[in-house]
Amino acid sequence: MRRIVLGRVLPTLLLLALVGAVGLWWAARDALGGVVDGERLTRASQSPQWRHERFGNPLPRVDSAMLNTLVAFAFGGSAYRVPGAPLPMQVRHRADYSSPPATGLRVTWLGHSTMLLEIDGARVLIDPVWGERVSPFSFMGPKRFHAPPLAMSELPDVDVVVISHDHYDHLDMPTVKALRDHHVRWMVPLGVGAHLQAWGIPSGEITELDWWEDARVGDVTLTATPARHFSGRSLGDADRTLWSGWVIATAAHRVFYSGDTAMHEEFDDIGARLGPFDLTMIEAGAYDARWADVHLGPEQAVEAHRLVGGRVLLPVHWGLFDLALHGWTEPIERVFVAAQAAQVTLAMPQPGAMIEPTAMGVQPRWWPEVPWVPSNKAPVISSGLTHKLARAR
Repeated sequence: MRRIVLGRVLPTLLLLALVGAVGLWWAARDALGGVVDGERLTRASQSPQWRHERFGNPLPRVDSAMLNTLVAFAFGGSAYRVPGAPLPMQVRHRADYSSPPATGLRVTWLGHSTMLLEIDGARVLIDPVWGERVSPFSFMGPKRFHAPPLAMSELPDVDVVVISHDHYDHLDMPTVKALRDHHVRWMVPLGVGAHLQAWGIPSGEITELDWWEDARVGDVTLTATPARHFSGRSLGDADRTLWSGWVIATAAHRVFYSGDTAMHEEFDDIGARLGPFDLTMIEAGAYDARWADVHLGPEQAVEAHRLVGGRVLLPVHWGLFDLALHGWTEPIERVFVAAQAAQVTLAMPQPGAMIEPTAMGVQPRWWPEVPWVPSNKAPVISSGLTHKLARAR
């Protein structure tokens, strides 16, 4: 009898699972983006970073067990992964940008890795995410802790949009579509243009760069720099687009954005070839010892700032989405401790705050005091580093 019942029920369950999978794919299909093929694939395959039909890192990545990671996300982690109360922020309007920065350099941190950089008369929008969730689905996935401090309708004219890689918390389909009518230049790593074109950005507005390649927009030179990470918007397109950091420079100022990255051998080279930097914007959140080969963590963020020759460090990639197991304030707490120990000048703006790094006042603490784990209890150390770099750290 059990075999008869199972024989009748199992096909139904399999059919329901198939229907559910197709339904999820249908809901996500637009957000998955485009496919790297044709001339774009030909160019990608000629990159020194292209290995075995996909992009790769010079240093190997030690991956943790996926099952352990999923279990930890479901049942573990800090009790303070999301804020317990509304966060303070400074709401911005288009009129706030009517006067240029007195020093020529100003940045507005809009949360996570979204920044509006004003540099000597140009405006650069970095990894813009205005969407509610960083997910292929509108109804599930990590949700924002707060609304954007600058509404899309209040965004001033922008000269160029810079994308570091194609993960959902850096490349947001609703935001890209909202920017289509602005007709701005897009600077992206190799392959990422496929997603932009799939969402309606004309190919003539897109510039794709390999590591160490550069392009100009007016008086601004943008250079794609090495990073140690990965890419993909689905299970089927892993590492088919490149990831990078960015240097944004004029004759008067130089800024470094790390993108998402672990510690790697080329931070020194970035500083030697393109630095020093008035401002670095370096990822410091969404880390764990299990993925130390794709994210820096707070202490290595401070070290990366030192290696590239930064003057003021703005920690980013924290404070907006629950993407890891640590408490939501832990990244800035640990960066603060590490920066003090290394005598690094730290920018700690509220979401929406506008700061001029070369004329920065005292940065007050704005986040609540909640328990967090110090670095000696939960170190994040990237693997595969040379003895020289390990000793420098």
